[in-house]
Amino acid sequence: MIFVTVGTHEQPFNRLVKKIDELKGNGTIQDDVFIQTGFSTYEPKNCQWSKLIPYNQMIKNVEDARIVITHGGPASFIMPLQIGKIPIVVPRQHQFGEHVNDHQVEFTRNVAERMGTIIPVEDINNLGDTITNYEQIIVKMGHEMGSNNARFIRNLECLINELM
Repeated sequence: MIFVTVGTHEQPFNRLVKKIDELKGNGTIQDDVFIQTGFSTYEPKNCQWSKLIPYNQMIKNVEDARIVITHGGPASFIMPLQIGKIPIVVPRQHQFGEHVNDHQVEFTRNVAERMGTIIPVEDINNLGDTITNYEQIIVKMGHEMGSNNARFIRNLECLINELM
C-alpha cells in the first residue's frame, strides 16, 4: 500500500492529490493507495481517501505502507521516520496557493541535504519516477532505518562485550 498525507493545513493540496490519483489511474502505481486529503477540494477517483483520519489510524497506515508520501510539514514526515520508513516528501508551494510562503520547500531541502533521511520531490512531474524507483533510491541512500532503541541495545551489548 501507498499512504499519502497532506496534513491538516487549511489550504488545499490538490496538486499532490490529483497527481497521485492520476498515477494510480494510468497504472504507474500498482499498489493500493489511501490518501488523507485534508482540506483539498479534489476528490480522488482511483484511490481510497478520507479528508481527516484519527492519529492512531495514521500510525497504522504508515506502519502498513510500503511507501509513505507526505507534504513538507515536519510532523507529517518525522512520524514515518520514527517508525523506520523513509518518506517521499512533496512540499507545499506558495506559487500554487498551497501555503502562505515557501517554508516547506526550504525546510525539506535542508532536511534532505543535512540529514539525508527523506526523498524530496519539488517537481510533481518527477513523482511517478520516484515512486517507481523507490527501492533503488532507498538503497543508494544507504540508511539503516530502524528503532533507535534497537540500535542503542546493540551498541550497549558491544560495549559490555568489550569490557568483559
